[in-house]
Amino acid sequence: MLERSDLADNALQCLHDEDYDRPYNLQNLNAETLIFTRGREGRSLDGEWNFCVDLLDTGLRQKWFSMLPEAPEKRIEPWDYDPYEGETVPVPSCWQMLKEKWYFFEGSAWYTKSVSVDELSPGRRRFLRIGAAQYDCKIFINGTFIGNHYGGSTPFCVEVSDTLLPGQNWVMLCVNNTRTLDRVPMRNTDWFNYGGVYREVALYETGSTFIRDVFARLDDDSICVSVVADGPAEEARVRIPELNIDAVVALDGGRGHIAFKASPERWSPDTPKLYDIEVEAGGDRVHDKVGFRTIERRGTELFLNGKPLFLRGISVHEDDEAIGKCTSEEDLRRRFADARALGCNFLRLAHYPHHERAAEIADELGFLLWEEVPVYWAIDFANPDTRRDAENQLRELIRRDRNRASVIIWSVGNENPDTDARLEFMRGLVELAREEDPTRLLSAACLVNHAKLKIEDRLASHIDVIGLNEYYGWYEENFDELISIGQNSNPDRPVVISETGADGDHTDLGPKSGLFSIDYQREVYERQIETLRELSYIKGISPWILYDFRVERRQNVFQRGFNRKGLIAADKKTRKPAFDVLRAFYAEMKKKDAAE
Repeated sequence: MLERSDLADNALQCLHDEDYDRPYNLQNLNAETLIFTRGREGRSLDGEWNFCVDLLDTGLRQKWFSMLPEAPEKRIEPWDYDPYEGETVPVPSCWQMLKEKWYFFEGSAWYTKSVSVDELSPGRRRFLRIGAAQYDCKIFINGTFIGNHYGGSTPFCVEVSDTLLPGQNWVMLCVNNTRTLDRVPMRNTDWFNYGGVYREVALYETGSTFIRDVFARLDDDSICVSVVADGPAEEARVRIPELNIDAVVALDGGRGHIAFKASPERWSPDTPKLYDIEVEAGGDRVHDKVGFRTIERRGTELFLNGKPLFLRGISVHEDDEAIGKCTSEEDLRRRFADARALGCNFLRLAHYPHHERAAEIADELGFLLWEEVPVYWAIDFANPDTRRDAENQLRELIRRDRNRASVIIWSVGNENPDTDARLEFMRGLVELAREEDPTRLLSAACLVNHAKLKIEDRLASHIDVIGLNEYYGWYEENFDELISIGQNSNPDRPVVISETGADGDHTDLGPKSGLFSIDYQREVYERQIETLRELSYIKGISPWILYDFRVERRQNVFQRGFNRKGLIAADKKTRKPAFDVLRAFYAEMKKKDAAE
């Protein structure tokens, strides 16, 4: 039996040891192992991978990753899975969208691909980069465990210079999407729990010294550039040709920083100007397109490049009726086109890091973004493992996107109960975010004391922008309470309505009036807008949500497995009447801003 073979050590280990996961849960692939890939040519590993779901984690127990390719007729032991033969699935993909029987599957699944490489030249290095895998991804190459990564929406990298050998290699990924109490998010969420390797996979090759990170930003009247190099290098060179910048940065321990007095054209939604920036160090070279702008808050006001700012926004989930959490260039550009038609200058990307291409396109087209990590609802705030997970996801998001001018807000949480443990946890995330990136605003969707009708969340005093999720007309009835909240709270910093809205079933199954009708949804938007006009402390809104999206918890006769608060249906084509109501309001606000 395989359970008694050398692969599995012994039957006790294989069948009865529930600690089998521990040797493979190092979480050693994290923010510190990311490499800067913009401007690099990678080799795509997308395409067909062998695949098998593994509900009972038999693969880890039996050590499937150690099995060698062998013709079935030559095997002397029965086996439960052959990593090298059988069913295949495309990468990227979400397994729920591939077969009905996998729709609600939560557990481990195995991906295997044959990868042939040439021998590395002396002084060269290789790295494997996975754009995202939901949620725990363990990597094995030629039977050897390399490491694992926690977090379903951020990229991770691992050096494979010594593990990918000349000729044919076998890369195996064990991906697990089980919701657990110590993960971020934990078990109870309000979006669908997709599984799989759902973003791009690629190999990159560098020299012995390579550029691990570049952070370029505008600080007052100076352009600041920070560089991190891995490997021997005493200096880096920074060029921004259009600004006539060409300078050498001294590196100490691989790190360096330089500031240039400069007057770049400011990036904004009206003028989304981007500059080519090139960085060289130790024979390695990368480049990026970066916009330079400032974002700040003064009292209850927001300012972009020193000018008052009102955020005309919409919230968005990364979800598609046909392909789930996967996305594409076409899908992303449709999202921004619909936001443009709505009159938005701002999107809240909820409730986790979206595809990195979203922020790149936002830079190009001129949209402002709120990006966040899934510290959502009832996280186990007292658990150090949970905090470790949240901190790493926040670091990975910031390091991935902090060169994107479009990103103006990092959000550290959504609707979390105000406990002492949560305050310490969230305050730590705020401090970490400021350390990683002092140039952007910080926010969270805070809680309201509905008995006192007051923003009474202690986290509010530690962030720059108070996010307020309110559903008057839907989950709460009395719109006058929204005005009272502002009067009772008297906030000393800007408030953004980070969620508001109502479900509307546009299909033939939807009601003609009352709750869940598209007419009722329209009425809620009309009343919301009427009420928000009276609230001077509100500096932006991002209603919930642009498109209907899939979620397990929504199962009444009108929802049928979807949250139907979208202004556009799940087909991403059918606009509901509330779309035009919000569009008219945003047109009015844009005209008002232009007059001022």
